[in-house]
Amino acid sequence: MNEAQPLTRIQARNRAAILSGGLDAFSSAGFRGATLDQIAEAAGLSKPNLLYYFPSKDAIYTALLEGLLETWLDPLHALDADGDPVAEILAYAHRKLAMSRDFPRESRLFANEILAGAPQIGAVLSGPLRSLVDEKATVLRGWMEAGQIRASDPHHLIFSIWALTQHYADFDVQVRAVLGETDPFAGADRFIDQLFRSVLEPVQDRPL
Repeated sequence: MNEAQPLTRIQARNRAAILSGGLDAFSSAGFRGATLDQIAEAAGLSKPNLLYYFPSKDAIYTALLEGLLETWLDPLHALDADGDPVAEILAYAHRKLAMSRDFPRESRLFANEILAGAPQIGAVLSGPLRSLVDEKATVLRGWMEAGQIRASDPHHLIFSIWALTQHYADFDVQVRAVLGETDPFAGADRFIDQLFRSVLEPVQDRPL
């Protein structure tokens, strides 16, 4: 399909349906386990019709990852060096948790790609992602040196936010099995705020 030509409304709808079907298939079965037949069925299209829009399974997977990476990096980009340090870091953690709530399939797609050795996005991880994390780690280190937040390893602080927030999407079945009918994100918001405040806020000197 010629991407240079503007899509008609039907073409745009079909393309979106294919990407959504691909997201379902890849996030649940991984790249190797997903098939074009599964994606076509989820999209409500025939396989030949699907191939009109995307020539291969790889093309669908690549399109999904390219769109995902931009969305995935936005919350970290938004961390403002001129803002209040504790508020900025907490806001980042809450944005990441909201992404797990609103985009669980995308989170699992990303996790599956990483577990597979990042064959499609390895260059991005060691290039743009690393540069962005290093940039924000420098901001965190500056806040630490100024005594605005407690000293710790800034890279591992970022990793801990990723690990805690993305758990709610990547291990959704486990979380909901343990909590039952309880909304996991209501409790998670409160816990993340409490946890990271205790990690971040400087210890106040006790009065003599």
